[in-house]
Amino acid sequence: MITSSSNARVRQVAQWQAKARERRQAGIFLAEGFKMFGEAPWEAVREVFISQEALERVRARPELFGKLERTGYETVTEDVFRRMSDTQTPQGILCVIKRPEHRLEELLAAPKPLLMVLENLQDPGNLGTVVRTGEGAGVTGVILGAGTADLYSPKTVRATMGSIYRVPVIRVEDLVGTVRLLQERGIRTYAAHLQGRDYYEGFSFREGTAFLIGNEGGGLSEELAAAAGERIRIPMEGQVESLNAAVAAALLMYEAHRQRFSALPAL
Repeated sequence: MITSSSNARVRQVAQWQAKARERRQAGIFLAEGFKMFGEAPWEAVREVFISQEALERVRARPELFGKLERTGYETVTEDVFRRMSDTQTPQGILCVIKRPEHRLEELLAAPKPLLMVLENLQDPGNLGTVVRTGEGAGVTGVILGAGTADLYSPKTVRATMGSIYRVPVIRVEDLVGTVRLLQERGIRTYAAHLQGRDYYEGFSFREGTAFLIGNEGGGLSEELAAAAGERIRIPMEGQVESLNAAVAAALLMYEAHRQRFSALPAL
């Protein structure tokens, strides 16, 4: 059992919690909680740290304890675990996970891709929610611009609720060039934009589709919006000018899901 917060492994985890560069260089991310451990691909788990109290709870759950024995683990005291944790009320289990490696060609190889293209989303909760909702809506991949929040920050990872393990996400430097490449591959690109010509219900998303979602405050850049094949709008009543980025993304993703998997015809 690790009993000192000055232990080298404890200090390393604390650095990974705080510094994106350290996580990136190590090729890992951190996932806390029983759900995140339970859903983690066992072959991607590099280390598991667990408090003695949490270990007793896991022993009562054979499916989790069997996985814990397979991955291996290190017990730590409650005080040490609080030093390692990023949460206010830690559950007592933390995993070091190897980052998946996805490529744009992998996303393009899916039949009739359904992609989200995110430009300059700043809020980790919004990003994590888009990934989580995307899994539910059948999204085949998410493309992040360079200015978007860190997918592997502790807050983003928590917001994905495990979807980070299953939804392919890539980051690209040139979003405009990537959108043009999508179009060359026959994928229709739609910019969610206040100046959209028509409401989104008037389009068919049954073929390869990519939705472009912009910054929470400023929306899409003019350059990226201009690169899209179409600008589409979301109906809004009252004095509301725009929606939360994750909410807007969810509406579009689930309209695509409705058209693709429902018996209802496209409008």
